Amino acid sequence: MNTGQRVMLLFVLAAIQADADGKDDKAACEKAKEQIRSIQARMRNGYSAAQGIRYEERLRELKEKRYELCR
Repeated sequence: MNTGQRVMLLFVLAAIQADADGKDDKAACEKAKEQIRSIQARMRNGYSAAQGIRYEERLRELKEKRYELCR
């Protein structure tokens, strides 16, 4: 295999990896959105002060994750 073929192979492999990462990010994005909706639905049904603290912390984490993944 000559240098040109090796370079081309590296580009192809990088493109395949980028595509796979994009699909993983999209799935993780959708999962984060669903978890946010689930927590918000639970919060509409009422909760204790302690639960509220946990819900808000989890929502903060999920929203940060959504921001990173859903661009």
